[in-house]
Amino acid sequence: MIARAKALEVVLSPLDNQRLANLCGALDENLRQIEAAYDVAIARRGERFTVRGHPAQSAQAANALQHFYAEAGEHLSVDAIQLGLVELANRGQAGMPAPGLLTRKPELHGRTPRQVQYLRQIQEHDITFGIGPAGTGKTYLAVASAVDAFERDQVSRIVLTRPAVEAGERLGFLPGDLAQKVDPYLRPLYDALYDLMGFDKVAKLFERQAIEIAPLAYMRGRTLNHAFIILDEAQNTTPEQMKMFLTRIGIGARAVVTGDVTQIDLARGMKSGLIEASRILREVRGIAFTEFLAEDVVRHPLVARIVSAYEQHEKARDAGAP
Repeated sequence: MIARAKALEVVLSPLDNQRLANLCGALDENLRQIEAAYDVAIARRGERFTVRGHPAQSAQAANALQHFYAEAGEHLSVDAIQLGLVELANRGQAGMPAPGLLTRKPELHGRTPRQVQYLRQIQEHDITFGIGPAGTGKTYLAVASAVDAFERDQVSRIVLTRPAVEAGERLGFLPGDLAQKVDPYLRPLYDALYDLMGFDKVAKLFERQAIEIAPLAYMRGRTLNHAFIILDEAQNTTPEQMKMFLTRIGIGARAVVTGDVTQIDLARGMKSGLIEASRILREVRGIAFTEFLAEDVVRHPLVARIVSAYEQHEKARDAGAP
């Protein structure tokens, strides 16, 4: 279908061979990212590019080529291309500027209007829910907000937790003691902390117990004061666990709950605490909700299209289509 589409010619000027090399990336890797994002095919000869695809998507891809060529004075990594594609997709949408975050990555900020809204809600509310598909930055931005609050002395510690629920595998068949069994479930939280604070600093804060990462079951019976608490993968909590978590919040504490209601790993027939909480608490003052969509995905360009395809399939299934 792409091969039969009308070609759109793009000439990048003024000619700068170094900029062209930076734009294309090693083995045209950056061009492949743009192709995947807009579902087009791109061919080039020197500074002349031919874009084939749906006319509207070809025009967007051509605009992206010109945008990144202007930015290609320095090396453009695949990450920079992917993040830039997200910002291009949301350019022109009205919204407040993204709040700055005090982390090891000064360039970190909300890339979409809903991400900006999410960050502001976290700063302005004691409890914030971030609900949406994988890759929308729910957990990473929550951890970044926790680091920001800690660095500004707004909280005295960071507590990160998630339910240890198997996704088709049984913990009992994994080697090691309990700590070793649950560690893989908590690994994404470790990785975010290391990325935002650095390995050495995180290790020291663990020693001081200023950072704690634990399975949700360990939260029962505790009251967490002056802490920034994040419950990740909340779609896998039961209603009782969700209520237990939300009632752990003490004086001077802030909590963020993240989850994807399309990826529930609870046993058949069990209710998700996240779904129930979003229904019960939606109108409670002091609690904020951000609903992320496929266009908020900040990963490989194909991820947003995969999420959209699954959403369309589920809507058709719910409507009774074969």
